[in-house]
Amino acid sequence: MTNQKATNVHWHDGEISQTDRNNLLGQKGVTLWFTGLSGSGKSTVAVALEQELFKRGKLSYRLDGDNIRLGINKNLGFSAEDRSENIRRIGEIAKLFVDCGVISLSSFISPYREDRADVRKLHDDSDIRFIEIFVDCSLEIAESRDPKGLYKKARAGEIKNFTGIDDPYEAPTKPEIHLRTDQMSIEQEVNTIIGYLERHSII
Repeated sequence: MTNQKATNVHWHDGEISQTDRNNLLGQKGVTLWFTGLSGSGKSTVAVALEQELFKRGKLSYRLDGDNIRLGINKNLGFSAEDRSENIRRIGEIAKLFVDCGVISLSSFISPYREDRADVRKLHDDSDIRFIEIFVDCSLEIAESRDPKGLYKKARAGEIKNFTGIDDPYEAPTKPEIHLRTDQMSIEQEVNTIIGYLERHSII
């Protein structure tokens, strides 16, 4: 994790707790961390889940890879170092959303286990729930979908450090939820996540 550079800074607690905000919203804030190859279906299931949660009167917010890189992380590229910093910043943002009682839907390739473990620890250290969702499909299927034409460009050498082609993807070993998007419908994927949230009294 990134070292603290600023000195003489201290966290300032307010008078309203995370529990107070959860009670106000009638839900528990939680980070749902969607990880998987480009084209695996992370954003697709997150969008569908957001719609289902909204229908149920639950407040969620999607943090999506491209959206974040168009804003707060616009100064980061795709080197291993920049990828790690990208994920660290997103983890901090997700934690803030959860602290205010929102269900954070974080969809990022996040290819390195160590980076995902760091984000989990960041949440654990603040007693904030982190749920890893492995959006799993084969490279062949992901590449055949290629919704943004990125695999084609990577194969042609036009994109460097592309996950699955010339940069590794380290799959989760013990995700809380494992979705096989090459075998499941979007409805099955959403129902699987909703079922988990209900069983653990999050919604």
